[in-house]
Amino acid sequence: MSKIGLIAGNGNLPVLFTQAAREQGYEIVVITVTPEAASNKLADLTDHFYQIEVGQLDKIITTLQQEEVSEVVMLGKVTKELLYQGVELDNKFKQLLASLPDKNDDAIMLGVVKVLKEAGIKVADQTKFIEKLLPDAATLTTVEPSEEVLADMKYGFKMAKEIGRLDIGQTIVVKDKAVMAVEAIEGTNEAIRRGGKLGCQEVVVAKVSKPQQDLRFDIPTVGLETLQRLIEVGAKGLVIEANKTFIVNQTEVIKKANQAGIPIVAMEK
Repeated sequence: MSKIGLIAGNGNLPVLFTQAAREQGYEIVVITVTPEAASNKLADLTDHFYQIEVGQLDKIITTLQQEEVSEVVMLGKVTKELLYQGVELDNKFKQLLASLPDKNDDAIMLGVVKVLKEAGIKVADQTKFIEKLLPDAATLTTVEPSEEVLADMKYGFKMAKEIGRLDIGQTIVVKDKAVMAVEAIEGTNEAIRRGGKLGCQEVVVAKVSKPQQDLRFDIPTVGLETLQRLIEVGAKGLVIEANKTFIVNQTEVIKKANQAGIPIVAMEK
């Protein structure tokens, strides 16, 4: 039986990946790096389950090597805030950070990929086994966007690409072709809350991949939690990038979006 590793953060993506990998006949070695990830269903899906803090890079590598894992996927949310909130970093992680030209998301993740490669462990694309979660270009809801909302979607898509190009974030909140909020280290949900408040509702949220997107990490993801934030702020629409954004629990997300009257459009650049 083939073996693959999973370094898991928060959310349902790690669970969906593990289920899909098992269906393909793989044996999965799971390492959770956040408390939330350790509390979900992953432990029930594998006989090789480890809980290691995100800052313990050497221990993560040693565990994968002991399990004879040569390929790993990194999935699930691990916020960069952890680096600034007292998480203990081992010497290998400290050396990695010290070697970087900056501490933007891409720089950190590419550094981790390099360290893993040097240890004989290849990082595979996040889409492995779960490509079906990436929707094609279409209006995914039966609720269609108005002309005004569609115009804001196109504008938000373009602006989100630009903040992605600068490696700032993936999400932007707009209203009447004006930017209400830009995602930074606080994450998508907080950007939506802030933008919704500043826009007095009626905002459009755009979430897209970076122009330089590396499929091994940080593929944009939306799900039920994202939709709940949209409902809370009275958003008028959500636009994502087709074939480059995961939708978790897509059937339920679309059903609830229709009920809330929020159109969701997967758009190509």
